[in-house]
Amino acid sequence: MGAWARLTAIAAVLGTGLAVVSGAAGWDTAHRVLAALAVPPLAALTATAWVSARRLLPAALTALVLFGLAALLTGPALHLTFASLALAATVVLAAGAFRGRTVQGPLRDYVALTKPRIMSLLLLTGAAGAFVGASGVPAWDAFTLTIVGLALACGGASALNHYLDRDIDRLMGARTASRPVASGRVPAERALEFGLALSAFSFVLLDSLVNLPTALLALAGNLFYVLVYTRWLKRSTPQNIVIGGAAGAVPPLVGYASANGHLGWAALVMFAVVFVWTPPHFWALALMIKEHYAKAGVPMLPVARGDKETARQIVRYTLLLVAVTLAPAVLGMFGLVYGAAAAVLGGVFIWYAVELRRTLERTAAVRLFHYSLLYLALLFVAMALDPIL
Repeated sequence: MGAWARLTAIAAVLGTGLAVVSGAAGWDTAHRVLAALAVPPLAALTATAWVSARRLLPAALTALVLFGLAALLTGPALHLTFASLALAATVVLAAGAFRGRTVQGPLRDYVALTKPRIMSLLLLTGAAGAFVGASGVPAWDAFTLTIVGLALACGGASALNHYLDRDIDRLMGARTASRPVASGRVPAERALEFGLALSAFSFVLLDSLVNLPTALLALAGNLFYVLVYTRWLKRSTPQNIVIGGAAGAVPPLVGYASANGHLGWAALVMFAVVFVWTPPHFWALALMIKEHYAKAGVPMLPVARGDKETARQIVRYTLLLVAVTLAPAVLGMFGLVYGAAAAVLGGVFIWYAVELRRTLERTAAVRLFHYSLLYLALLFVAMALDPIL
């Protein structure tokens, strides 16, 4: 196992140990919180062992099962006994993780695994969600912790995406073939460990220092992107990005829940905006590199239905997007600042989409793709500023 799995193993030992100590001391509420925080690193280690370190799988499963039994058995003696056995198994697991040679890659490649450019837009929508949830400026400490936790979740999901897509990345041209895992600069097993570690630490941080709804939402977005979109939809249907867009729409919910403690109608509106924005944004990119998708056998819409149908769908989704963005302003959910921004930005989006439909030129797809990024960023900035101004 590599350094990230070993770091996760240390976290599992500390979490399990604190759970046992707090239970023995009768800390009650603190004990339940500490016990919950020990589960993510244990689960991450078990997943890592299953995929790339089968020699550690018995110890990982034993630790996880014993910890689960301790949670189910509420009698003081049995509860403490099984918790102590889980701690012993976790220590054995951690010792096994530290045996053997560690193979690493350059630090910059681990940064690349998190897809910083994509993450920056996700964090912006998450930050806007916090401002909307707080109906103004959120508390700086909770806001900072939320952004860090969300960054860990997004980075973990992206690293796992690199791991799962390493085969098709090698087939989709120089841009993806040069990625850390596809090129071999970072071993696939290390990318898996890195992604699982970031995902586990994200949940622990958000649950312990922000609130449980925020942690669960970040985890749900992570799992949906990795398991539903990357592992299943992407390679099986031309509608992959329509359904899979739900993963990218989760960060505003995370930000809103961090400031509000629960979700409201405004949070669902922000989710809907990103969900409907994703198809025209991503299909513009797919038109730009459709030959690469075809070579890798990925059934993106331009590959399966052609450029003309893709451009037609882009126009339809763009019109729907503008309607969705204007509705909350009309209903009084957001004010004049947001409404004006949505109208102007949406009008330009429609113009570019219609131009692409008319010409079907690659330059029009490139223009629409880059504008769609600016569009979403400015729209969410307007959402964040609206309750302040």
